[in-house]
Formats: sequence, C-alpha cells, structure tokens
Amino acid sequence: MQRRDFLLASAAFLPFPVTLAQAQGNVLSATAGTPAPNVPWAKLAEVLGDRLAPVEWPLAKCLEQPDGEACRAFFGSVSNPYFLGDNPALTQTFGWVGAWSAQPSAYVVKAQSAQDVAAAVNFARSNGVRLAVKGGGHSYQGCSNSAHSLLIWTRAMQAITTHDAFIPEGSKAKPVEAVTIGAGAIWGDVYREVCVRAGRYVQGGGCLTVGVAGLVQSGGFGSFSKRYGLAASSLLQAEIVTADGLVRIVNENQEPELFFALKGGGGGTFGVITSLTLKTHVLPKTFGAVFAEIRANSDDAYSGLIERAVSFYSQSLFNPNWGEQLAFRPNNALAISMVFQDLEQAEAERVWAPFFGWVKENSDKYQLASDPVVLAVPATSFFDAEFLKTLPGVVETDSQPGASKERIFWASNREEAGQVIHAYQSTWLSEDLLGAGSKADLSRALFEASRHWSVSLHTNKALAGAPENVREAARNTAMNPAVADAFALLICAAEGPPAYPGVHGHEPDLEQANRDAARVDAAMNALRSRIATNGSYLAESNYFQTDWQKAFWGENIERLQKAKRKYDPENIFSVHHNVGEVD
Repeated sequence: MQRRDFLLASAAFLPFPVTLAQAQGNVLSATAGTPAPNVPWAKLAEVLGDRLAPVEWPLAKCLEQPDGEACRAFFGSVSNPYFLGDNPALTQTFGWVGAWSAQPSAYVVKAQSAQDVAAAVNFARSNGVRLAVKGGGHSYQGCSNSAHSLLIWTRAMQAITTHDAFIPEGSKAKPVEAVTIGAGAIWGDVYREVCVRAGRYVQGGGCLTVGVAGLVQSGGFGSFSKRYGLAASSLLQAEIVTADGLVRIVNENQEPELFFALKGGGGGTFGVITSLTLKTHVLPKTFGAVFAEIRANSDDAYSGLIERAVSFYSQSLFNPNWGEQLAFRPNNALAISMVFQDLEQAEAERVWAPFFGWVKENSDKYQLASDPVVLAVPATSFFDAEFLKTLPGVVETDSQPGASKERIFWASNREEAGQVIHAYQSTWLSEDLLGAGSKADLSRALFEASRHWSVSLHTNKALAGAPENVREAARNTAMNPAVADAFALLICAAEGPPAYPGVHGHEPDLEQANRDAARVDAAMNALRSRIATNGSYLAESNYFQTDWQKAFWGENIERLQKAKRKYDPENIFSVHHNVGEVD
C-alpha cells in the first residue's frame, strides 16, 4: 500500500484542532504538548501499584545519540509490528507529515481490569490530566498517543472466550453463538481462537495486529465484509468505562444510545471499552486469494484494460464471495489482490478464466508479470500460523526473543510498521457507477486519477453487493449510511519509511512528502471531476478532511453528538475528528 508534516513540540508544525470542550473551558488543562502541573501521581500509584509506571521513550536515545547502537537497534526493530505493539510509548504509525508525530505519555496505566481503567479515568478527570487510550495502536489520525498524557494501555486485557449460547444482559432475544474479547486483543489472536480452534468465523480486520476495540468503534472492515458485514454490526454487548468513572454494560436494551455510538462513532470518544462480545458466524468451507499483475504497453491499452476490469468486476466479482483490492498504477499496471470465501479453487479459477483469457488473447497490448496465483485453503487453515508459515512469503513472525510462534503478521503489512504518512484520502463509490450508463465514466475517472498516483478499489470496504441483511445491519450502525450503497472504498495514499524529526539520519523526507501529497491531491481531484463520490471511512481518511462530520457519519452525526453530550459533557475523551469537536 502507498499511504500527509509531523506535529512536534516546535513552531514548524501545526497545532491540534480546538475542540468544543476546549473552546468552552475544557477540564483538561493538559492539552497536547502541555503537561498538567503538580500532578499527584503517587496517589494513583497507591491504587494501582506497579500497574502505573512512567513511560520510557525509546526514541529519546535516538534524539540524544542518533548514531549510537541503541538507535540503530531501535530502527532495526520497527518493521516488526509486535515490537511496536508491545511498547506503551510506541504506535504502529510514527506520524503524518503536517499533522502529528508520535509523542510519549507521561505515565501509563497497564490496565488489567475495568476497575484499573476506572481508577485512571477518575484520576485524570479530577486532576486535569489529558487521557490517551491505546489498544493496538494503529490509528492513522494519531488518536492512540498524546504528549504528557496519562495513557490507558489495554494490551494486557486479552482474554478471549467463545460462547455457544450468548444472550446480552436484559435481553429477551434468542441465544446466539458469540465471542467475548478483551479490549487489548488483536485480530490475529481472535481469528486463531474463533476460526482455527472453535471452527467459527468472526468478522474483524484484515491486518492481524490491529486492535479489536478500535476497529469496532470505527465500524470495521475485514477482507470478507462483503459476506459478513461490518465488525460493528456483529457487536452484541460491550463493557465500557465512561467519563464519570462508571463501568457500564451496554447493548441494544441497556443504554442503547451509547451502544449505538460504539458501533462506528469513533474510538477514544465515548469512553474506554474494556471488553466486547461479537456474534460469530458459520465458518465457510474455504478461504482463498487471487494475485496477478497485468501491464499495458500504452495509455490507450491501459484505458481499455481498466474498462475491461471494471466490467469484469461488475459481472463476476460484485457479490458476497469476493473482496479486497484492484489497484490502478501510473506505470499502466493493474495489480489484483483479491480474496474469496466459500469457493473451491477450481470454482475461483473458472470465475477468472474469461478475464485472464482476454488478457492472453491480446498479448500485443498486455503482459502478465507472472502466472496468476489462485489458491484456496480450508477455512480452518487460513489463520493457522503453522500452516501459513509453510506458504513462501505470505507471513512473517515476531522476531523478539521468546516470542510465541503464533505471533504472525501478513508480510504485505511489513512496510506499514513505523510508517510516516505523506497523504491519505478515501471515498466511497456508489454502486450506481457499475450501471451500464456509468461504467465508462468510472473507468475514465480511474484512468485519469492513475496518471498522478496509484488508486485502489477496496471492494470489501463497502457493502453494495452484500446480502441485504448485511447492508441493513450496517444502516443500524453509526457509520455514514452511504457505506451500504457503495461498491468500493477508493483509497489514494502515500507513505514513507520509519522516520522521526530531529533524529539525524532518520528524519522524514519533507520534500518527498510534499511531492507525494500534491500527486495524491491531483489524483483525487481528477477522480472527483468525473464522478460523484460520497463520504469517507473514519479509520482510513484524510487528517485534513474539511467535511469530516458529514463524510464519516452522514445523518447520524446529530445522534452521536447527543450521546457525546450525555456521556462525556466535558470532553474528557478527546481525539482528532471526534464528534465533540468544532469544525
């Protein structure tokens, strides 16, 4: 994937946006970059013991001695997402040029229970200390870190319990199969327990090291969302600590407005989730993938390839079996990275045969970079670490001493660990664009955009083509309802390698970042000049989005703001682009 100048404690970088609560005299005196004075940390230590600790920032050694062994070792480790996730001072993304840079909290609460979280929330509220919350630490918007804050780190809360018959508290609904997950769990762990060991499926994220709680609160897509929907749609119940320090059990019957807000209203906004219970599904017989790259020898040929790909998608792949990406690149290449569920390998090959056959018939215009890969595996093996490690180049393992052999991550995610975002924009594309009268416009828009930068259709991150019950369930979440009528989320983004301002030899390339951002802008402008776009996905969106409330939540924004005023009137939980923020 290709993914805008860091926010530092320096005049060269932009400040955090002003929130509604700050404008009205927010109780939080410790705004970003400003330590709260005279904080009685010892009082919190009396309650939490060694679960409260000062944060040790690994990058401090790099700022002091950028050529030292400690700094070399640090930058040699940051491509391992587990190395980043296991340290409370680090985030999976190091920053966004022009927006923010990862900053350490003053202290961390290594929470092991909802009561630990409540103690931290009460202390922060009473002492005017800014809060940050981190589970997986994957926020592109910088929401899981804040300088001088008290960090609530849920990493240790990783319990995963499957249920044969779960009924939410206070509900008269029929029991369903479900899984209860601690807020610190990551999706790789959940898939191992649910899919490999329990023989069920749970809809989660595509990246194995993404945190469960953050994904659900953003709405949450996975590779197979065209069949199983949003992660938020599967939410049956949550345990959450709100700004008043109360531990609440919320579901459709108990505090339904808060429950609704947790289903896509944004993480770090309404409280700290400590556990979630998600509905599980029947595991399909297979999961699989198709990989190919096709190169065109001229612009005219590439335009024709895009038209053919759009037509093929609308006729053969626009259904619950298929998900993931088609990428259109400036070098006139089409990259295919698609997944499927519940098809045998021969069935998947038959689906693609007409398209690959057309490419070969037109070999004077198109070349396959290599033979297409079509692979189906038993669904119980798809998330099995030992099986995946037998497939060359598919996964990598946590290289830290003593790490569990089950700690794997997709090899394709390696470049994202420690990344610096240069630009990131996304928009949903309506299913109407796949109609007979609109496909030519869509194809031309994709071609024009790809003259500037790569653009990718993430077909699993939109729900047109999914079963109607899946689409209706999405409309019952806080996400922009446009998600149910879109066939794909188009993403255009750029990123650089791990870097940090002020660390000699490891500083971000600001000139390159600005060039990349300009090209991403040009690509998106070209696209929008030809076709209508509608909204954006909160978790994968532009930090500088101007119409963000409408884009992320559409008509649901007023309902979310009402819930925010009720459960967090002083904006204790404040992150970039949260529903309590003023434009």
